[in-house]
Amino acid sequence: MGCGKMGSWISRELAKSGNKVAVFDRHEEKALGLAEAGCAPLAKINDAKGFKPEILVNAVSLGNTISAFNEAMPHIGEECILCDVASIKDGLEEFYAKAGLPFLSMHPMFGPTFASMNTPKGENAIIIKGSDKKASVFFREFFAERGVNVSDYTFNEHDGMMAYSLTTPFFSSLVFASCINATVVPGTTFGRHLAIAKGLLGEDDSLICEILFNRHSPRQIDRINSRMEHLKHIIMARDTEEAKKFLARLRENIK
Repeated sequence: MGCGKMGSWISRELAKSGNKVAVFDRHEEKALGLAEAGCAPLAKINDAKGFKPEILVNAVSLGNTISAFNEAMPHIGEECILCDVASIKDGLEEFYAKAGLPFLSMHPMFGPTFASMNTPKGENAIIIKGSDKKASVFFREFFAERGVNVSDYTFNEHDGMMAYSLTTPFFSSLVFASCINATVVPGTTFGRHLAIAKGLLGEDDSLICEILFNRHSPRQIDRINSRMEHLKHIIMARDTEEAKKFLARLRENIK
């Protein structure tokens, strides 16, 4: 379900590996566009009943993930494994506990903006601890065949790490983009930051909001603001010695 960037990639790759894949999207033309990749487009979600899926991969936006599962569940078997690829897992642990069906929660941490979907070798994916063993093995092999590294985290550990690894660069790039003056001729460093900001803003709004609205984000943003205030204090005081100490700590951080 969901034939956006990630949903389309997973569908194509599964079909390419010889799996029978059916696809559904509320925008029917997106599902129809995957027919040439060997996927069977479904006109309605209740058509899944005839397809009898073993795994239901839910790649819709986070805000619609649970409602999409609820809509699909009457049309799948009791042994069908529910699978999400959400960037933030808020609410999913509780949903799976109540659903009573086996589940796999994963997060392919790459996308079309900063990584090649055709060659994801060296990229990373996360599988949530407690996921169905059979489905976990299947997708570990799926990622391994494409050179993608797989790590394991709990739901809470995953979202906490996303506040660090995604909210931090997203927030920094958005603040940078908000200060752009189109009349300024950029230097090399500025140009590189600008390219990153443009890439980020090329992502779906729903994905950017998912990352920013992570319940762990405010604490991470508070940390960023604290560091910014400290740096501002150093600049205002023109304190060279403190600036050198600050830069030394940063160099140590990024070793």
